[in-house]
Parts: sequence; C-alpha cells; structure tokens
Amino acid sequence: MSGTQNNSSARRNRNNVVIGAVLLAFVALVFSITVVKMMGGATMEAYDHTVRPSLEKTE
Repeated sequence: MSGTQNNSSARRNRNNVVIGAVLLAFVALVFSITVVKMMGGATMEAYDHTVRPSLEKTE
C-alpha cells in the first residue's frame, strides 16, 4: 500500500505543478496584454460621462 500511496502522491504533486504553471502563464498573458494596452494610453478613453473630444463633430 505504501508504494501505491507514494505513486499517487507523486502524481498529485506533478499535477499541482502543471496547474500552477498554467495559472502562472495565464497571469503573465493578462499582465502583458495590460502593459501593451497601457502603452497606447493616448487612444484609451473611459466612459465617465464627460465630453470626449474624439466624438465631437468637426466642421
């Protein structure tokens, strides 16, 4: 029984490492997308109920 329990524990630890790596990769992806979007800050506008010059009609 000790061999089976040890094998199961090793498999569980390996699965935890893989899930942790996938989670870390997802966080890195979201962080990198955020950084890229923040670098283009001039084109970013929020919906905060203020007049936005880009929507004004120029005549």
